[in-house]
Amino acid sequence: MKQSFNYNHQIHQSHRTAFAALFVVLLPIFLPNLFAPLGRASPSLFSEWNAPKPRHLPLLEVALHRKTPIKQRSDLWSPLPNQGWQPCIDSTNIPSLPEKSQGYIQVFLDGGLNQQRMGICDAVAVAKILNATLIIPHLEVNPVWQDSSSLTDIFDVDHFINILRDEVSIVKELPREYSWSTREYYATGIRATRIKTAPIHASANWYLENVLPVLQSYGIAAISPFSHRLAFDKLPMKIQHLRCKVNFQALVFVPWIRSIGETLVHRLRYPSGKLQASGTGVMQGRIDDNEKEGAGKFVVLHLRFDKDMAAHSACDFGGGKAEKLALAKYRQVLWQGRVLNSQFTDNELRNQGRCPLTPEEIGLLLAALGFNNSTRLYLASHKVYGGEARISTLRKLFPLMEDKKSLASVEELAEVEGKASLLAAVDYYVSLQSDIFISASPGNMHNALLGHRAYLNLKTIRPNMLLLGPLFLNKSMGWSEFQLAVINGHRNRQGQMRLRKEKQSIYTYPAPDCMCRA
Repeated sequence: MKQSFNYNHQIHQSHRTAFAALFVVLLPIFLPNLFAPLGRASPSLFSEWNAPKPRHLPLLEVALHRKTPIKQRSDLWSPLPNQGWQPCIDSTNIPSLPEKSQGYIQVFLDGGLNQQRMGICDAVAVAKILNATLIIPHLEVNPVWQDSSSLTDIFDVDHFINILRDEVSIVKELPREYSWSTREYYATGIRATRIKTAPIHASANWYLENVLPVLQSYGIAAISPFSHRLAFDKLPMKIQHLRCKVNFQALVFVPWIRSIGETLVHRLRYPSGKLQASGTGVMQGRIDDNEKEGAGKFVVLHLRFDKDMAAHSACDFGGGKAEKLALAKYRQVLWQGRVLNSQFTDNELRNQGRCPLTPEEIGLLLAALGFNNSTRLYLASHKVYGGEARISTLRKLFPLMEDKKSLASVEELAEVEGKASLLAAVDYYVSLQSDIFISASPGNMHNALLGHRAYLNLKTIRPNMLLLGPLFLNKSMGWSEFQLAVINGHRNRQGQMRLRKEKQSIYTYPAPDCMCRA
């Protein structure tokens, strides 16, 4: 009898344990607000979440009560002076199409939006080199972004074709006789018409020697992969000018992306006067409504701090042992643990300027440069690793911080919601219209906007990573010393024209290839 009782008791105990476990699993579903910070940080790994505390508290405490001199604010917001360079991409000779096309060129572009943008420019240049007809490039689905948007969903293809009509023959679709040449066709076997051996930064001669014969034999050549497959040097000037023309004139976003972008820009320049609900009462009371410097202006911060970057950097971001283990596991899954930075300590990486700036650190940088708590800051970002808990310190420093979701309604964002490429396109548009742009860490969007804004002579602040790494490691440094070092280290990093050097990207450094002395 006693044995039976123990057996029944064990069954009831196991049922209670199972029910308790089920309750824990379902609790976030029924009470999502309770777990909101956790869900934003990492919806699949509870063990990864360890809300980071401020790592630079002495600096932060002073920055929260900073007073910026009027002269410093005025200098910061003043536009760039004329630097003696102007856009110069129109050929002196009237461009003309070849009498006969050598065949059709297809390219399959991987990467995110801005990497694909550069690939489109290169594809047009390759078509020109080969005297071929370009098919509107195919955008691969990025494994991280998971967005299947096509080029026609993002860029105004009719404008694209029209601007380039005298330079390169471009068509939206293959003629029926080549309809077999699809992405699926090349995925199922080795094909004579597929070129998969194009080296990184291939020369014009490489294409003439290796791709032109395929065109002449089959009438079509598909180049995949196609990312960074054309050199930046030793090309005819007409090809360089063409690449510039594609990037700065032919590639414009579809009208409805431009419309959303204009809506956001208007609301940033002419706010309703309301602060974000997330701003604390203390911060709301501290904002000086009489400050005129920066009124009607805004700065865009590209906060490039996603999980991929955090993991690949191999740096420590203050999330404790749980975060270190989670990022190590992520590196193992994505890159089999083969990350170059893994061989260095966190201090070594920071001294070398190889760690992405956290939202807290980029906030301190902005504060030291002279942006005050009345600055309208637009956050351009895909997905921040650590979610709102990671951003909270930045928001305390800049309570007027906005993003797409805080500025636009659900209905206005319906067409771009969940589509990373389209969301990035909106951010790019807003970034290009901003008075000042700054990216927390180098990357494709940083590079693309650095070049585009240089072409338009717009102010762009480039964080001095080699300076900032050691500064943030120095825990004994006071605010005055930190601010002075930041200001001195960024005097010549605010949009001053830098000429392209050998092997550097024409899309990041448009002078002198795309620009002439005024």
